[in-house]
Amino acid sequence: MTARTENRQSLYAEVTARVIAELEEGRLPWVQPWDAAMCDCAMPANAVTGRRYSGINVLILWAAVIEGGYPTQRWLTYRQAQAAGGNVRRGERGTTICYADRFTPRDEAERARDEDREARQLAFLKRFTVFNIDQCEGLPERLMPEPGAELIDDADRVPAAHALIEASGADFRIGGGEAYYSPSGDYVAVPPQLAFRSRINWYRTALHELGHWTGHTSRLGRDQSGAFGSASYAREELVAEMASAFTCASLSIRPTVRHADYIAS
Repeated sequence: MTARTENRQSLYAEVTARVIAELEEGRLPWVQPWDAAMCDCAMPANAVTGRRYSGINVLILWAAVIEGGYPTQRWLTYRQAQAAGGNVRRGERGTTICYADRFTPRDEAERARDEDREARQLAFLKRFTVFNIDQCEGLPERLMPEPGAELIDDADRVPAAHALIEASGADFRIGGGEAYYSPSGDYVAVPPQLAFRSRINWYRTALHELGHWTGHTSRLGRDQSGAFGSASYAREELVAEMASAFTCASLSIRPTVRHADYIAS
């Protein structure tokens, strides 16, 4: 086993252990931040570039926001803080996140060219450390969020959610008394909003089912054949829950969290 493989597996194990620990404590790490933290419902982003973090880094940074009690979801590296004219306060501990990508080694590219074939790419995973802007001092005002800058009015966020559903191109059916995705029929069914005690939860439910929709064989091709209570069923439910949470945060929709027993399996 190479050092790169060991490093990747170690990071996977650390993140998995953290998520499992949160679940065993009855918390859902992908919805807890806007239920308990001081910051607004939002996706974590780099304070300098404005680029949003993705994948497992979202869970890592949301958990760090809870642990540190930070008022914002903005992050940067030590070098970025220095380059901006500020610095990380002495004694502050950073948060380790990862960057995953693929590359083609030079010798492989040359062999593929000689053999008239497509070059094979190698996956790599690199760790790096970021700090919340609340852990820094001396940063320019342009990097500090203005009060309410990340908030979106209710009148704006609801049309955005509907536009996203329409843009997906999914066969989206409203009616009946159950919310589900049918892999065989490749359609989403959701009850009307009036069926929900809190209408904002209609969006969480709709986006959850759209999360399942992405797994169809014609799209991401996930295993959606598992029976209730099976490992594959639980895995697919986790995917849909996190898809819903990430999308809700991106749209600044703050739905009521699901109870821990929903995720117990």
